[in-house]
Order: sequence, then structure tokens, then C-alpha cells
Amino acid sequence: MQLAFSADQQVLAEAFGQFFSRESPTSVVRRAETLGFDAALWSSLGAMEVWGSDATLSDLCVIGEAAGHALAPVPFAEHVVVSRLLAWPTLLTGESVGAISPRAANAHGLWTIVPAGAIADIVVGLDGDEFIAVRSPAPFAGPANHACAPLADRDSRGGERSVIGNRHHFERAMSELRVITASLLVGVAALALEMGVEYVQQRHQFGVPIGSFQSVQHGLADLPGRIDGARLLTHQAAQALDLGHVGHNAVANNDITDPHSLASMALLFASDIAADATARSLHFHGGYGFSDEYDIQLAYRRARGWALVLGDPTAERLALADRLWPSAAAGTATSNSAVRL
Repeated sequence: MQLAFSADQQVLAEAFGQFFSRESPTSVVRRAETLGFDAALWSSLGAMEVWGSDATLSDLCVIGEAAGHALAPVPFAEHVVVSRLLAWPTLLTGESVGAISPRAANAHGLWTIVPAGAIADIVVGLDGDEFIAVRSPAPFAGPANHACAPLADRDSRGGERSVIGNRHHFERAMSELRVITASLLVGVAALALEMGVEYVQQRHQFGVPIGSFQSVQHGLADLPGRIDGARLLTHQAAQALDLGHVGHNAVANNDITDPHSLASMALLFASDIAADATARSLHFHGGYGFSDEYDIQLAYRRARGWALVLGDPTAERLALADRLWPSAAAGTATSNSAVRL
């Protein structure tokens, strides 16, 4: 696979990097708390004609990384997935906001803790074996959370309800959501590294910048390679999904091409590096890192919150393990059945 951005992707990275730097400074991020949504930024993003474009999933990851780097308070990942899935006119213009529930509707028809559920008027998700879309008014309210994300429970059986597919289509959409979310987290990790490097050059102790101390240098030196690795894995997963091949998981040969496995791997790895990069940067900020005054806490909270809204990372790891070692998973299930008998 290609290890660097294509010429078109480099143009995208520069254009959207400038856009989010201009339109989503940390003052906008702060203003958008606690709901986690800025309507003006959303409108400006819609004018960039992202939705409904012929951009590949890999291209959209380039934009996603720029959005993550700016901690942009808009539902980029959720809306990308829904607009690609439905291509309804109001979604493509940004007039409507799309969200997808990672969890199937419960016995009462409720989708719980839906990412972007507080601001979306079109929500897609599973109800039984049906993959459905529901158009209904957004509540613009939801539970308070660490990342100030616009989460909310939504009714899967009210409003305008349309069947759009089955569990197979849902699985594909969720893999896309994992990949785009991974790109956001790569952006957060890159931002945290920049914040850390900038701070340790400015902060002085014993008459010299603290960045001149080897222990500080060692704490930051391995992050760029890991961030690049997360970016590479995210684009590998995106390209695999774009190709639409079934792929395979030859773990012994380190040959994994199954797009759903790669999507899970990208999300988990990007989550880990975002958490680690923000933790180290906050640590080197000292006591200031825990203060609302400093922006590193904005990245620290989102690195953890954005990774959690799709579900329990432990469950994600177990599901990935079952994909990579299906015979072991089948053996465990048989063993557990025997114990129950």
C-alpha cells in the first residue's frame, strides 16, 4: 500500500488543516461545551462540500485527522457514515445531521447513548435484524460526559422510519465509523504531541528549558513513530473498505486484509496512542495540565471520550480476537457450553 498521502490527499490535508485552524480554534471548542456542537462551524464545514463528494474513505480520513487535530465540535465521523450510506439531499447539504447507534435497540425500542444523538435528526441503527433510519427532531440535550460529546438516547420506533438494510450493512457502516473515529484520534494525538513539544521548550527550570532534560525528551521521542503507525493503519483499513474485498486474517504470516479486522485494529491502536500522547503531554505541563486554563486538558478528555462512545474497548478487543483466531473462539464457546451442561 502507499505509505504517504497522494498529491490530492496532500492538498486536502493542507486545505482542511487551514480551514479547521481558522474556523475551530480552541476558543470555539470551549464555547461549544457542554453540548459539543458548534452550529456555525457545522455550516462552514457544509460549505466545503464534504458531504456527497466522490472522496474515498481514505480521503475522508485525511479530513478527519484535521478535524481531530482541531478538536472540532461537530459530528464529523457520524455524519460521514450516514451521508455515505443514505445520500439523502438534506444530509448532503448538511441541513440534516446524521448519527449511527453502535448498539441495537433494546426491548423498548431505545437506542442508548448514541454518538451525536443529541443533535442528529436522522439516526440509523439496528432494531432486531433490521437496519433502519429514523427521522425525528433532535433533543439538543443529553447526559454530561467527560469529552463533552453530544450523546443522547433515541427512539428507534418513532418518527419517520425506513428499513435501509440488514446486519451486514450495519457491520459495514460500523467499520467505517471505527475508521473515521480512528482518524480523529490520530489528529488528537498529533495535537497533543505538538502541545507537549511547544510547552517543554517554553517552560524553564534551573535556567534551561525543561525540554533539554533527557527524561523529558525520552517521554516524547517515541510518539511520532507511533502516531505515524496509527495513521498508516487507519488508511490501510480505509483502503480495504473502499476496495470491498472480503480479505483474510493470516495472523501467523502477519497478513491481515479483512477490512473489518483492520478497522477494529485501527480504532484500538489510535485510541491507545491518543490516550498515551495526551497523558504524557499533560504530565509534562505539570500542575498546569490539570487546569482549565490550558488547552491540553481539552485534548486529554476527548482522547478518552471519543474512543469510548463506540463501546467498551475490552469488548472491541475480544471481538477482534475472535476474528483473528476464529478456531480458538469456537473452542472456547464449545468448552463454555460443556461447562454449562
